[in-house]
Amino acid sequence: MREHSIKRGSDDLLSQTGAVSNGSVMSPQPNHADNNNDAKKVKLDKNNGKPSKVIHIRNIPNDVTEAEIIHLGIPFGRVTNVLVLKGKNQAFLEMADEVAASTMVNYFTSCVAQLRGRAVYVQFSNHKELKTDQTHSNANASAQAALQAASALSGQNETQGGPNTVLRVIIEHMVYPVTLDVLCQIFTRFGKVLKIVTFTKNNTFQALIQYPDVITAQAAKLSLDGQNIYNSCCTLRIEYSKLTSLNVKYNNDKSRDYTNPSLPTGDPGLDATLALGGELLPQLLLGGAGGARHRGIGQDSATAAAARLPPPAGMPLAGFQMAGAAATTALGGAGIRLAGSLNTGGCVLLVSNLNEEMVTPEALFTLFGVYGDVQRVKILYNKKDSALIQMAEPHQAHLAMTHLDKLRVFGKQIRVMPSKHQTVQLPKEGQPDAGLTKDFTNSVLHRFKKPGSKNYQNIYPPSPTLHLSNIPPTVSEEEIKEAFTKNGFTVKAFKFFPKDRKMALIQLPSADDAVAALIKMHNYQLSESNHLRVSFSKSNI
Repeated sequence: MREHSIKRGSDDLLSQTGAVSNGSVMSPQPNHADNNNDAKKVKLDKNNGKPSKVIHIRNIPNDVTEAEIIHLGIPFGRVTNVLVLKGKNQAFLEMADEVAASTMVNYFTSCVAQLRGRAVYVQFSNHKELKTDQTHSNANASAQAALQAASALSGQNETQGGPNTVLRVIIEHMVYPVTLDVLCQIFTRFGKVLKIVTFTKNNTFQALIQYPDVITAQAAKLSLDGQNIYNSCCTLRIEYSKLTSLNVKYNNDKSRDYTNPSLPTGDPGLDATLALGGELLPQLLLGGAGGARHRGIGQDSATAAAARLPPPAGMPLAGFQMAGAAATTALGGAGIRLAGSLNTGGCVLLVSNLNEEMVTPEALFTLFGVYGDVQRVKILYNKKDSALIQMAEPHQAHLAMTHLDKLRVFGKQIRVMPSKHQTVQLPKEGQPDAGLTKDFTNSVLHRFKKPGSKNYQNIYPPSPTLHLSNIPPTVSEEEIKEAFTKNGFTVKAFKFFPKDRKMALIQLPSADDAVAALIKMHNYQLSESNHLRVSFSKSNI
């Protein structure tokens, strides 16, 4: 990176030597003494075949950004300067050395460079460097920012062993669920996505995304790293994967090969339905643009489907508007504006395969209440292993479904899916119900009543370790462990928080035990004025 300020000239630069516009000057410096005819020289910058570290790019779109020009050069080495002449549909890119520039020119001799779907022409410039006039401090902010990002990125490449077509994406602070289809929608902005694989590692949601070429992967990484999908949460951390290609076996909500739509889903029942040409049942399409999981659907359809889906209720999408095939450099703290996002569906969930001997409306209220504020619960009178649960918000229903579907509760693996019902009806007077329907609308145990509640930041999948809070100072470790033991639970480990004795971690033998303990011990009375608060923890003791 040069020490002096980076400034981009006005569109009049070529028609008037040394033209000054808005306090900034920048002119390419040719390798001869006579600068009087700079304008003509640049305009007619024919490739004389002599290598130069300055590259001339022609036929660029009018609204192209400095970042997009830099994206073209990053895979080949360090970019040290950039000049975009929008009015002339031309740009100049200065590389750190002639070797990097030669590699870039040679590459684009055999492969057409594109910006926003338009073919651009890459050749050596007659100019040996892009020299910036240091006397004007009103530098072009976007060029400066783009170059800083490029510099940081190229420095990172040295430690990562160079760029790749496969990106590893980590989602931090995942307050709201991020589905495979949402990732597809975001990353398709930069070019065709070939394959996506999602997984959870160390309690963190991650994805591997494969592009057809290094340049597209570079553009996505430079623009999206550090961005938030939603305001103040779901932050993208992007690095190059050590893998050079992804091997996808199934097309479902965890993985997708857009180049091979005929792959099975991995669910035998679903695959049998598809083999017969049947439609997927809507309630089987969990998370994301469900229709995109239909065998044979292409990426464009998936993205279009995702674009029609509403964002989580009450959650504004963050304000970084991504435009065209490549977005402007992602350097600010703002997030990504999607055309739409999660398939949040409604607020009501259908839960099946419950242990009808042990399940109660209160137990379901407590368990599902970890992921949202449960309004009503109805265990079905004629099918007591099934229940309808109404959450306060659609995104809470989606969170609960994401974390609780296929969880073992009281010894049975439950299924959680969206219900066609919009609300859970309370029984009419005189109608037999046997206490199977409960209204929890005014419960004092709701965890998310306050807008922007901190509890959203502490939502984790079920695990053997529970987080305990609201512990009074008079209660000892032995008393808490005894309370759990007395209620039939085996305590493997216990630990108070060093800086805050009101909180502790308690570890049980398995996640099944922890689920049962959370249901039983949440709101357990520890003293006259203190009731225990229990949630799942991401930590182990």
